[in-house]
Amino acid sequence: MKKKSKKSSRFHRDRRRKHRHWQVTVYYHDGEKFARVYIDRERAEHFAERQKKSPVVKATRILEVD
Repeated sequence: MKKKSKKSSRFHRDRRRKHRHWQVTVYYHDGEKFARVYIDRERAEHFAERQKKSPVVKATRILEVD
């Protein structure tokens, strides 16, 4: 049996990259959305958690972006 090789994303292959970018998207109940980009994943997570506490926020999402 052959072992499947896991595809690595281009974010992990680029040796020039010194840090990654994390986009936090906040979705509101009225259909609006807001996005902010962080260099630090931890800060992005803290921002998302803080936003989730608001009654007007429907959902948050964190994506790794270029």
